[in-house]
Amino acid sequence: MTTAARRPATLDDVARAAGVSRSTASRVIAGTGFASPSARERVRIAVNLLGYVPNPAARALVQGSGVRLLVAVSGTSPAALDDSYVDQVVAAVARICAEHGLGVAVQWIPLDAPGRLTRLTEDRGVAGLILVNTTQALLDLVPRRLHGRAVSIGIGSATVPSVDIDNGGGTAAILRHLFATGRRRIAMVTGPRWLACANRSVEAYRRLLHDAGLPAREVVGDFSVARGHAAAREVMRRWPDTDAIVGISDATAFGVISQLRADGIQVPDDVAVTGFDDVPMASVAALTTASHPVRHIATVAANLVLEQHPAATPTVFPSALVRRASA
Repeated sequence: MTTAARRPATLDDVARAAGVSRSTASRVIAGTGFASPSARERVRIAVNLLGYVPNPAARALVQGSGVRLLVAVSGTSPAALDDSYVDQVVAAVARICAEHGLGVAVQWIPLDAPGRLTRLTEDRGVAGLILVNTTQALLDLVPRRLHGRAVSIGIGSATVPSVDIDNGGGTAAILRHLFATGRRRIAMVTGPRWLACANRSVEAYRRLLHDAGLPAREVVGDFSVARGHAAAREVMRRWPDTDAIVGISDATAFGVISQLRADGIQVPDDVAVTGFDDVPMASVAALTTASHPVRHIATVAANLVLEQHPAATPTVFPSALVRRASA
C-alpha cells in the first residue's frame, strides 16, 4: 500500500492486492467477460484502497472499439519480421497493452502490396495501429476510423504522428569520432533506399565527407549480417585502401568484422568498423556504435495510441556515440 501511494497504482497492483490474475482484474474493471462474484468484490475493494484510475482511452478500446493493437511491419519479404528490432518493438508494445487487457498482433505488409494494410484494418477487432518501417503509401492507407489511434515509428503525416531515432545525428557522431582518430578513407554499408531512416544516415555520411573534402564510398546493404559479409568484400575489392567502414546497423557491422578478419584484415588496426543500434551483443563484440532506445521509442508509440493522441510534431529521440574497441 505504501508503494502505491508513492506512484499511480497499476493494474498489476490491483491484481496482486485482490489475489486475482491481471486478466481477471482487467475484465472486472472494464466490465467485460466472466469473473466470479467474490473476485469482482475483491477487485472493487483493491481499486478503492489503491486509488487505481484506469486509462480511459484503453478502457474505451476494450469495451467497444477493438481488443488488440496491430503492429504492421513493411518490408520486401516476411523476413522483415525476423529482425531483432521488430522483436523489441513488439515486446515493448505488449507490456503496455497487457496492463489494459489488450492483445498485440504483428503482420508483415509487403512493400509492393501496401493495400494489405487496408484488409487488416477493416477488422473491427483492431483497436489501434503502430506502423514500423513506414512508407508514404502506408500512411495514405490508414483508415479514418484509426486517426488518433495510429502512430508511426518512422515518417509521419498530418493524421499519423511519428516517433523515431535521430539516425542522422548518431551517424554524424560516429563520423566525427572516425575523423578524430585519423580515419579518412571511410566507406559505408547503407540500408535499403526505400527506408527513410536509412536515408537519413546516408545523408549525414555524405554531408560530413563532403564538408571534409573526402569522397563517399557506398555499398548498399539490408541491415543483415549476411549482407555485411558480402559488403565487406565488395568495399575492399573496390577501395582496397579503405581504413574505416560504417555499418548501417550493428548486425551489418558484425558481418563486416567477421569477413574482414576471415580475410586477414585486422580490426581496428587496418580497418575500423562501426555499427548503429547498440544491441546487447554490441558490448560483447566491443563494437563502436550509436545508441538507439528501441523499447523506449516503442513504449512512447503505444502510449500515444492508447491516449488517442492527435497528430503533432514528430518526436525524435537523440542518438549518441558509444565508443568501444572496434573503432
